[in-house]
Amino acid sequence: MLNKYFRVIVGTMVLLSVVLTYYVSENWIWFTVFIGVNLIQSAFTKWCLLETILTKVFKIEK
Repeated sequence: MLNKYFRVIVGTMVLLSVVLTYYVSENWIWFTVFIGVNLIQSAFTKWCLLETILTKVFKIEK
């Protein structure tokens, strides 16, 4: 269940940042970069802030 929510939220954030980059300002591309860097660092450290938040919100045991 956690994986499903994680993927929906991250996918939505990426698409939102692309739309904001196109229609609002080119600086929104940095939000997309932040998401990508966070995904890469979580692959190496096995820690992700969004996972921690979702675990607490939905009271899921790891």
